[in-house]
Amino acid sequence: MIRAAIFDIGETLISDTRYWASWADWLGVPHHTMSALVGAVVAQGRDNSDALRMIKPGIDVNAEYKAREAAGRGEYLDESDLYPDVRPALAGLQALGIRVVLAGNQTVKAGKLLRALDLPADVIATSGDWGCAKPDPEFFARAIAAAEVPPHEAVYVGDHPQNDLTPAIQAGLRTAHIRRGALGHLWADDPDVIASADWRINTLTELVPALTP
Repeated sequence: MIRAAIFDIGETLISDTRYWASWADWLGVPHHTMSALVGAVVAQGRDNSDALRMIKPGIDVNAEYKAREAAGRGEYLDESDLYPDVRPALAGLQALGIRVVLAGNQTVKAGKLLRALDLPADVIATSGDWGCAKPDPEFFARAIAAAEVPPHEAVYVGDHPQNDLTPAIQAGLRTAHIRRGALGHLWADDPDVIASADWRINTLTELVPALTP
């Protein structure tokens, strides 16, 4: 029986469109160029910040991030960044008595912005908050602690096999792969994903009936 659901954030709950578009504007390249490069480097198993380094070789990403913030062009999230199924799905799971944890590779600021949206969630945390990032086992240990149930009674929901499914399974969690965003679609029909994911979904609302006792 599943008693907790832990959700990846980027391209599971929120669209990354605004985030990468703002970087494209900052670096002076078309939005589609940035999107293509981000998809390419992540599909190759590289960090998505490598896309920034391809556009601006030698870039100090942390320094550039601070410069954007100082210029008033920094990170921002609001209701429009949420996928439309997020609130009904999270609320539906809580109505079943399932503890809801949101935990992904985001900054401290992103965590504050997410918490300000008053989502139906019991815990909202980011890698910036915890000082460790997926796929580090410590991240998943933190997520399991936040879930407050044994690993086999929690499901981790995400779009990325390497960052979400594989390390979650290694941590003893059940998994759900969502066909969402570039990577979710890219890996949705991969044989390893099909074989390893306990659930394969197209929308978050599909989880509610799937996890109903």
